[in-house]
Amino acid sequence: MFALTRFDRYLARLIIVPLFASLVIAAMLLLLDRMLRLFDFVMTEGGPVSVVWRMLGNLLPEYLSLGIPIGVMMGILMAFRKLALSSELDALRAVGISYNRLLRVPFLFATFFALVNFGIVGFLQPVSRYAYENLQFELRSGALGASVKVGEFASLGKGMTLRVEESKKQGADLRGLFVRAQDKDGQSVAVTAAQGTFLSTDDPDVILLRLKNGTLVHTPKEGGVPRVLSFEQHDLPVNLPAISNFRKRGQGNLEKTLPELAATIFGSDATPEARRDASATFNRRLVQCLVMFVLPFLSVALGVPPKRSTSALGVFIALIALVTFHKLTEYGERMGSLGRIDPVLAQWVPFLGFIALSLWLYRSLAYVPGGQPIGALDRWFGKIGAALSGLAARLVRRDNWRDDALSAG
Repeated sequence: MFALTRFDRYLARLIIVPLFASLVIAAMLLLLDRMLRLFDFVMTEGGPVSVVWRMLGNLLPEYLSLGIPIGVMMGILMAFRKLALSSELDALRAVGISYNRLLRVPFLFATFFALVNFGIVGFLQPVSRYAYENLQFELRSGALGASVKVGEFASLGKGMTLRVEESKKQGADLRGLFVRAQDKDGQSVAVTAAQGTFLSTDDPDVILLRLKNGTLVHTPKEGGVPRVLSFEQHDLPVNLPAISNFRKRGQGNLEKTLPELAATIFGSDATPEARRDASATFNRRLVQCLVMFVLPFLSVALGVPPKRSTSALGVFIALIALVTFHKLTEYGERMGSLGRIDPVLAQWVPFLGFIALSLWLYRSLAYVPGGQPIGALDRWFGKIGAALSGLAARLVRRDNWRDDALSAG
């Protein structure tokens, strides 16, 4: 019963190519806007550009929770659309293969990616979200080696200020330096140098600022006479500021795994507000995984165009339906967390409605003789498209006639 025939393998090949193509495209589009904002944030904080790719990698599991359903739906939908347009689907139906039998391979893909999505939203996404927040913290605190901004005064620990006029070789060659340091006893040192560079030492908490061709002004305690010294090379130790450790994982439900959310919901030490907030996130993650088993019905129903039609209206409607469902569950999670609606109903009512719509569309295609789930919509859009095409053609002809009349004098 579960053996795959030659046609099943052929259908799997038809599904897998658009599936992965849609998955990659969806993930890249979702990451594109965030990537631009991350570049701006990292440049503002003066951090290395390489940290942007690390932050995007930690955000990828969050976007895959939507990209995977889109990829699975588009893979199944485009495969059945190709079968329908090439009349292969009619031949299969003529030899007695039902739509239920054709769903075997799509459900294998849906089951596999449902397990993948469960691992992502249930365990990987919370950990990667925490790693993303950790990178932001380290970037703001300077733990990632944030560079000194050219033309601005930068604090290098207690009592030390640095200003650089020009930076070359990615910060390895500094030009036009001004350094001022003051200790607890009131003594201060002001240094100007034509060139400088930072060097590491055996002490991880201390770095060495090597200055060349400059002048040093040492001011002792109040009432003392300043001393001026010209030098060709002078090493100035710099104590790095202490960087506090990042908090532990688990602040907010986005950083909690499914077992941790369940422990909060059923735990006796949690407050009612914490249980409600955890319930909203827990139920949404379950719905994100279970929706994978509904997508084969929706994809097949909307992937087969009406007879004598090559319209791609089904692809458009399928994308709108899935994205709308995703946004409804996201909105329901927020409202459930705030207590404005029951967190369980906020997730399962839209999910049941999505199931009902998908099964109704599939039933119209598979069990109603001559049934076309979007046949009426396709005819309406065809009439609208024909009317717009006719209007455009008349406008073009009228413009041409006007141009001919003007050229004739």
